Amino acid sequence: MIRTVICFIYFWLYLLFTLPELCWVKYLRWRGRQAERERIIFSRAGKWARSLIRMAGGEIIITGQENVPMSGPVLFIVNHQGYFDIPVLLGFIAKPKAFLAKAELKIVPILSSWMKEMNCVFIKRERLKQSRSALEHCARLLKESLSLVVFPEGTRSKSSRLGEFKTGAFKLALQTGVPIVPVALDGTYKLLEQQGWLLRPATIQVRIAPPVLPVKDTDPRELTAKIRQIIAENLQEPSNT
Repeated sequence: MIRTVICFIYFWLYLLFTLPELCWVKYLRWRGRQAERERIIFSRAGKWARSLIRMAGGEIIITGQENVPMSGPVLFIVNHQGYFDIPVLLGFIAKPKAFLAKAELKIVPILSSWMKEMNCVFIKRERLKQSRSALEHCARLLKESLSLVVFPEGTRSKSSRLGEFKTGAFKLALQTGVPIVPVALDGTYKLLEQQGWLLRPATIQVRIAPPVLPVKDTDPRELTAKIRQIIAENLQEPSNT
């Protein structure tokens, strides 16, 4: 209980601490100083994410960092276990990236402003027209060389169970031709969702698979099944033999 309260207070105090920097980032955008702006955004986001995970009691074990291309945009396809998935990806995969995120996050003060500066795309899953518009926005970002994270399950599993994948993200990959990097997260739900709203220390495995290049004219359902299988295999405990 104490850990949860301290982490909650830390979350909001840290965001308040970043307000001057957020104003500076907005000024840099206005002046067109994009390289400096992006360096500040992703440096601050990474520091925030790593410190939050430490406060929560998370231990990160990551494999496959060498599978993340250093140049050019990629589409990270990731399973979705819990609220800490985003901090893990921000803090421990160094490549700058935006997120396809649920629209409810737009009402979170300060955090939503940082997400907008990161070019995150907010989506209302229950509104088909807005979902299509969001995916079109994602396609533009990828074509502008910004990497993107998509959780194709659409919602948190709150467990180790892997849900069904929606095909929208894979249509996006086929449309833009960017490499898909499958990422398997295992254990983020143990930090929070497993106990309701109480934090508990947990070990989180992050397994990054080699990139998959989408082949033009592939059936999106076939590509969806292929990437889901890769993530499902990486969610299994590695063999000791």
